Amino acid sequence: MAVVIVGTLDTKSEELGFARDVVEAQGVDVHVVDVGVLGDPGFEPDTSASAVAEAAGTTLDALRQDADRGEAMAAMGEGATAVVEDLHAEGTLDGILGLGGSGNTSIATTAMRALPVGVPKLMVSTMASGDTEPYVGARDVAMLYSVADIEGLNQLSRQVIANAALAMVGMVANDPDVEVEERPTIGMTMFGVTTPCVQTAREILEARGYETIVFHATGTGGRAMESLIEEGVIDGVLDVTTTEWADELVGGVLSAGPDRLDAAAEAGIPQVVSTGALDMVNFGPRDAVPEEFEGRQFHVHNPQVTLMRTTPEENAELGAIIAEKLNAATGPTALALPLGGVSMLDVEGEDFHDPEADAALFDALRADLDDDVELLERETDVNDDAFAEAIADKLDAYMREAGNGPDA
Repeated sequence: MAVVIVGTLDTKSEELGFARDVVEAQGVDVHVVDVGVLGDPGFEPDTSASAVAEAAGTTLDALRQDADRGEAMAAMGEGATAVVEDLHAEGTLDGILGLGGSGNTSIATTAMRALPVGVPKLMVSTMASGDTEPYVGARDVAMLYSVADIEGLNQLSRQVIANAALAMVGMVANDPDVEVEERPTIGMTMFGVTTPCVQTAREILEARGYETIVFHATGTGGRAMESLIEEGVIDGVLDVTTTEWADELVGGVLSAGPDRLDAAAEAGIPQVVSTGALDMVNFGPRDAVPEEFEGRQFHVHNPQVTLMRTTPEENAELGAIIAEKLNAATGPTALALPLGGVSMLDVEGEDFHDPEADAALFDALRADLDDDVELLERETDVNDDAFAEAIADKLDAYMREAGNGPDA
């Protein structure tokens, strides 16, 4: 067993040395990676800052001479990533621990995000009580708030750092004995307003022998699924909830970025895609919605989440974007349209029911979709059991035709 500790030994050697000692006292090996740029390390690391810089294609002297903190942090993040990836490939990294302020948090979590899901990753940080998305991204990075600044050892910092070190020991020293079945894996996307559809489809697919992984379509959820498709973890996709594209287009807070819908297309795996929750753009509290959207139709989901109805014009553009993404697919692909409504709020009697906006979305998709993409249309809304059954059946058929079914 080996824990890799990443930190700046020129400024945090006392604290990093303490964490190393706690881990080693539990009988676990430690490999310290120094990412400090400004000065000499307080103790001899296992991987020097010079080696980290060289792994990024530069030198420590060059980074010091340039005196550009942002450039140095980026380079050391790149180098640390290369170092920990090599250690993991060699079998000498079972978990990774970091501690520091904003600089080392950026460097260490960059390296952490490059490691596979399931490898223990823990960052003790002064930044852990704020917006952690830039550090966590779409990976299973755990962050522990340091409470006090990581500057010297005291009764508080000793306890926090020791807890983190012991938590890491617990993660690497104990086999969770997670049952892993060799079943084809389906990635699915869900929002609260598409939950009934996904639950029904999931139950159908699992009963037929598939394993399912459901991703919450909150931006990071979509990016996580795309990443796992690229890694080959996911064999087929039931992309019910493509709402993240509405946020990307209009400017909401839950965008998954412009590459959403690319991974499955490029990997050539079977996919069935729908239009779930494209009736909405997500914002924070109602008073945080940008002024440019005043006068639009809103639905306050809860005190922290405000939804805004997409317009016919936005829906037409979304249809064109999604059609272009699906047209690029290299594997079996279907688009499923729930003509009765794309979410719980987009049915008759609910706030976002807007047949004109839905028609703009569906018409654009029909107009721009290539013949290679199969089009499934149902008169039901997205959460009707018949719709869920239809899309689950289609994906199951694609998987079996591709030789990726449960019986293959």
